[in-house]
Amino acid sequence: MLNDERFVGVSILMLTFLPYACLMNSRFPSTWGMRLAIAIYQVLWIVLLPFFLVYLWQKGKREPLYRQFWRERWGQVSTQLKHPIWVHSASMGEIRGAAPLIRALLSEGYPVLVTTLTPAGRTAAQKLLEKAIQSGQAEVAFVPFELSGSVKRFIRNVQPRCAMMTEIDTWPILLTSIRAMKVPLCMANAQYPKKSIERDLRQWGGFRSKLFAAYQLVMCKSETHAQRFRQVGCQHVAVVGETRFDLPVSAQQIAAAGACVSQWQLNLNQRPVLAFASAIAGEDEQFIDAMRLIQKGVAEAGQSKPLFIYVPRSPQRFDDIYSMFQTAGFTTLRRSQIFNSALALIRPDLKIQNTDVLLGDSLGEMYFYLALSQAVVVGASFVPLGAHNVIEPLALKKPVMVGHSIWGIEYPGVEALAAGVLQQHMTIPSLAEAVVHLLTDPSAYATAMSGAESFYAEHAGSTRKHMAVLKPWLESL
Repeated sequence: MLNDERFVGVSILMLTFLPYACLMNSRFPSTWGMRLAIAIYQVLWIVLLPFFLVYLWQKGKREPLYRQFWRERWGQVSTQLKHPIWVHSASMGEIRGAAPLIRALLSEGYPVLVTTLTPAGRTAAQKLLEKAIQSGQAEVAFVPFELSGSVKRFIRNVQPRCAMMTEIDTWPILLTSIRAMKVPLCMANAQYPKKSIERDLRQWGGFRSKLFAAYQLVMCKSETHAQRFRQVGCQHVAVVGETRFDLPVSAQQIAAAGACVSQWQLNLNQRPVLAFASAIAGEDEQFIDAMRLIQKGVAEAGQSKPLFIYVPRSPQRFDDIYSMFQTAGFTTLRRSQIFNSALALIRPDLKIQNTDVLLGDSLGEMYFYLALSQAVVVGASFVPLGAHNVIEPLALKKPVMVGHSIWGIEYPGVEALAAGVLQQHMTIPSLAEAVVHLLTDPSAYATAMSGAESFYAEHAGSTRKHMAVLKPWLESL
């Protein structure tokens, strides 16, 4: 059997001999124009694939999983599951968001095969499905390359009962091959941001927008998103909400945070604690500026210097960010320095009183960091990337703040802004001023907290709504 290095080399050579059968004539899409466009897209993928393989191999220097499971990328997946539901969630965030629905499918007796695009997503899926994998109910794999041969090989090996994409997915070859192989196709937790549909309708003759007609069932987060999917040709659309509202809160992490506050003797009435959650590249310098402004404002209000909890989105940036904080003059402790795997303190000699920043250099422990905090700033919103998930801090009834870019969380962002449980700030000075006011004025803090519990309760129950639509559809296949 070839090792991964040789397999990659052989794979690149084989590209020269890939047949022109990729110019497939499937029942979807129905127009010759779209078929031709997809065929050209496939040829471009074949031409550029060697460069993409090199790119993945280079990324494997920092993330070793990129250099593993290469056969899965070509659709060579072996499974013991019989006609599983194939759930594709590209990233770690999508995997976590789909978790309540995946658990519901497993509890109903459906076998589930989860595919993901990234190593972080694969790791999250393995952790999420650990017991189900051990019991033979679930398996995890990388999604195949965007090649009709790879996708069709995957489908022949897996023989899925249906394919379920999450959030939004428009890989042309993936969707077209699924339909060509007569696999029922649906989308869960579906969203179509305004920015995306405007771009899709405008560019390339509306090519991307026309791909959504491949979906035979679309389960949307809100009526706003449902209208957009109908606009681009989706026939069966249901509004079922967002399953992230059904994610269980980690009692163990909440308890660990409480113990930590006690051991550190943190008086939250005297020392404010603010979390920067899911910060991404391009925001670090901005957030450092915000920290300095907040420190100044809190000092002027007569309180102890604030403690900042900083949780980067990507583990590959942990070391760089630690160095950045040190260079900026912030006394910084790393979670990996002072806690064990159970989140118990192992370095009581490291005094939090003298610390400016606790760097959250771990994955899957967001509730611990949020529970330590009084308020939360959510990342990917001070760069034009649409913001990350605000539901987790809302679940803990924390005041939440975001930046100028929130198109990616249109739901529940619009509803949360209207309910007053989410604040939006267009600039870093505005954010800093609001944080200082919130954390130094008890009445302002109480007002920000009011309504959070009822808002969360109002939007819960999405998993049940998904299943009410999905089960009859599955049984009719």
